[in-house]
Amino acid sequence: MRVAVRDLARNQPVTGYVENTIDGRVCIVMEGDSDSIEAFLARLQVVGPGHIHALDRFESTASGEFSNFTIRR
Repeated sequence: MRVAVRDLARNQPVTGYVENTIDGRVCIVMEGDSDSIEAFLARLQVVGPGHIHALDRFESTASGEFSNFTIRR
């Protein structure tokens, strides 16, 4: 799932990372304008319907610390 998320994010002008959590969930941290993030989330729902059981969303001020979108291990 992480590779699919990374590839999807690379098609949008967003930065951040995707990683697996200890409890088996996938965490996505993303920065970008709201239209790009909304487009990513809409596409994610199409790409991963059998893999996404719930989506928790939290918003905060962008830190500007990311230069691209990566997979963290």
